[in-house]
Amino acid sequence: MKHLIPVAVALALGPGGACSEGRTEMSPTIEEVRARHTDSLMALPSVVSVGIGLNAAGDPAIVVGLEAQNPETQAEIPEQLQGHPVEVRIVGPIRAR
Repeated sequence: MKHLIPVAVALALGPGGACSEGRTEMSPTIEEVRARHTDSLMALPSVVSVGIGLNAAGDPAIVVGLEAQNPETQAEIPEQLQGHPVEVRIVGPIRAR
């Protein structure tokens, strides 16, 4: 009987151990995803920043800042990275003070 409880929990969670909001316990956090993809995003033309902010719905999103409109670059940026939404914003040039 002791062995039935772990099996029941596993069955209730379903494949992959899904938890609330449809994400699995092993899914990377938005911070981990941003860190993993920052270098490749920053290598794209016109990209001047990669951070975390809120999208129009108020949900956490990876925010990619562009210096200016660049349709080619914008077409290369995915709408999601590893299940996290990506927002593209025109932020203008960034200069150190």
